[in-house]
Amino acid sequence: MTMKALFFGLVLAAGAHAETQTDIEYARAGELVLKLDLHRPQAANPSLIVYVHGGAWRAGSKSDVPIASLLEMGFAIASVDYRLSTQAVFPAQIHDIKAAIRFLRAKASEYRLNTEKIAIIGSSAGGHLAALVGVTNGHKVLEGRIGDHLDQSSRVDAIVSFYGASNLQSILAQSTDFGRTVRIPALKLLLGDLPEKKPELAKLASPVTHLDKADPPLLLIHGDADPQMPPEQSREFLSACETLKLRAKLVTLPGSRHGGEEFYDAERSRLVAAFLNEALK
Repeated sequence: MTMKALFFGLVLAAGAHAETQTDIEYARAGELVLKLDLHRPQAANPSLIVYVHGGAWRAGSKSDVPIASLLEMGFAIASVDYRLSTQAVFPAQIHDIKAAIRFLRAKASEYRLNTEKIAIIGSSAGGHLAALVGVTNGHKVLEGRIGDHLDQSSRVDAIVSFYGASNLQSILAQSTDFGRTVRIPALKLLLGDLPEKKPELAKLASPVTHLDKADPPLLLIHGDADPQMPPEQSREFLSACETLKLRAKLVTLPGSRHGGEEFYDAERSRLVAAFLNEALK
């Protein structure tokens, strides 16, 4: 079963307890219309999760929502499409996601959402983007000028990264030979060249380089046998957070690789929900 099929199966199982609005325009980048899908439980004014899909920055879609079980735990989920690296180089992706957050805050009453505090979750490349959004509140270069709601904040108050990158300056040195075959072309598309050829842009795109004591709580979930995204990326991120005494936790799945149902099963969903409830209360 695909993640998309799994998601819609969960929505159907929830029955009247969930509703979905697809293809909501949140901004435009030139002539490109940027859209999100909003999935909300029946509960009034639910807490909001912004979900960022993976796909090596160059593929994937908002229709892939592996965290859909969190709907049944009372969270609304806005799954966001953003410009892929085949359409625009970094930091376009971050500009788009921050624009989506500003849009959701501006439209909170219309969509019956509690956006006082927002969580962001991402998987793989989406985990990297989610973490970067989460630790760069107010960053002039990364905020961008996308969308009609620049008066709104793009701040988030909790971050969950499923097997995402944290440091594009160290990722290739940590990668397996197989991982390099995946990461090198993906990074060239994202940055316009290899990180060593674009050192300032690679630094700008690395969540670990932006950490400060005002950053929100962080939950990292990574398989220790991941052949594509080095587990060291999450360990490095955790270590940097601990140095600053930030609230951060790394959950390692023994033997797990890059994604899979075990990352989004009932046990992990309860873990994520508990983390979010504590961070957003």
